Amino acid sequence: MSAIKNLFKIKNEIKLPAEIEVDTKEAREQVRITYYQSGYGASKKAEGDPPTLEVALHNLYNSFEDLCRKQINEQEILKQPYKQNQEQEKTNLRKLETALTIYDGQIKTKADDIDRHKHEIVDVKQNPDKYGIDADKRPKAQFYIGLMLLLPITIYLFVFYISASYSSFFKNFEDGSLTAAIFDAEALSKALNDGLLEAVFVGTIPFVFMGLGYLVHMFQKEKGWRGSVKLILLFVLTFLFDVILAYLIEKKIFDFNALPGQSFTANDALQSVNFWGIIFAGFVVYVIWGLVFDFVMKEHENVDKIKNFIRSKKEAIKNDEDKKKELIEKVDKLKHDISEIEGKIAELQSKIDGFIFPVKEYLLYHYQYVEGWYQAINSELAWPIKQLDERRAECELVAKAHLTKLNLSEADHQTVVYS
Repeated sequence: MSAIKNLFKIKNEIKLPAEIEVDTKEAREQVRITYYQSGYGASKKAEGDPPTLEVALHNLYNSFEDLCRKQINEQEILKQPYKQNQEQEKTNLRKLETALTIYDGQIKTKADDIDRHKHEIVDVKQNPDKYGIDADKRPKAQFYIGLMLLLPITIYLFVFYISASYSSFFKNFEDGSLTAAIFDAEALSKALNDGLLEAVFVGTIPFVFMGLGYLVHMFQKEKGWRGSVKLILLFVLTFLFDVILAYLIEKKIFDFNALPGQSFTANDALQSVNFWGIIFAGFVVYVIWGLVFDFVMKEHENVDKIKNFIRSKKEAIKNDEDKKKELIEKVDKLKHDISEIEGKIAELQSKIDGFIFPVKEYLLYHYQYVEGWYQAINSELAWPIKQLDERRAECELVAKAHLTKLNLSEADHQTVVYS
């Protein structure tokens, strides 16, 4: 076995791959030749004996493994990719742990917000002033007064606009008085007798003005000059509509009483008391209705502030709970990812702490040794060809069994890690 010792003495003198590359290749070539020579010499002495080959290969593997374990620098080079991979995983782990800390803080904040909203829902009923809400929890008298005024004014507007619209568009005057022109008690029934479309038209006209009155309330909520402009345009539009109704009614009255050759003009309308009476009977009451409706709505909003506050807090609680649930799902995923990375780091650490066996390098030297063994059988043994073939076949079985035992017979990787 002195040849084996000399073999590893040569290998110990080989420079590492990180050093001079040319010298390393030359040294490894010298080691390869030495393996061949060692196998040749051992085979010559043992006359190619298969059991001796088995022992020699076993010792060869153990010696090679022991040598690799002692080559600390080379092991460090082989472990470098694992160390780099581990550092990368540690960096990823730190990022995930930072994200986990942030999400945990956000979850705590959301939980505190939910508790605060729940406390405010209970507390606002006892201390509304604390939250900038009118302390009077009961509807004010102005609200009921406004509501009592709004109902009869609404009825009046329905009667007026049904009568006025029927008189201006469909009625044939038999009486030219203002009362008959505006307040016709049978306007709706007469419209029904005239046809369904006439009745629908006359019956829905008041809702148009109700809608315009509602817009008065909405436009007053808008801040700035745009809201004022919209409000002025709304009043102008309503006034013009009343002017058209009054003009048509007054024209029908004039035509009913006119002498042959007389025609109705805008100047006649402007000079007529009936014309202005119809306008103000509709437009002024409409303005009053719009203002009263706006006042009633504002009073109702003041009464309902606590309910609105509680409703907004319940919505905030729902939003915070949804966000909290989303954050918890992210935290669970982060914990799962962290657990996986910690497992990878531990696995890589076991490889770093273990021993890395260079499979390809060992197989190269193994086959060189076996080749030398076979060559000695061919060259040094003066046996019949059949006997030589049998000896080589037996040795080949031994060599294959050796690699199979080490799980190296079909190795397609560069290294094996022993943790």
